Amino acid sequence: MANYESVLIARQDLGASQINTLVSDLSEVIKKEGGEVVKVDNWGLKNLAYRIKKNRKGYYVLLNIVAPAKAVAEYERLVRLNEDVIRYMTVKVENFNNEAASEENSAVAEEA
Repeated sequence: MANYESVLIARQDLGASQINTLVSDLSEVIKKEGGEVVKVDNWGLKNLAYRIKKNRKGYYVLLNIVAPAKAVAEYERLVRLNEDVIRYMTVKVENFNNEAASEENSAVAEEA
């Protein structure tokens, strides 16, 4: 099984519970196909660089996935069909990037 990082942007008018439901439904699809979602990182509501489908903001969510290719294909198919998701991107990676979190923690420790 391979490692994948997937970022999706959901519509700005969704609530936190709807975002959680969306992520849990997508996680269930990956589990059903023989993979697992290792980590879900909700980045929250952010401004978009340009309008996408008349939206100026969107909820960003990062998923770290360990799954076979057919599970990721099914996940992407369902994301494409979901009207609440305005953009997504899935990338195959060697290892998950935990450096960003550790760099942020060390920067906060240095400031204190």
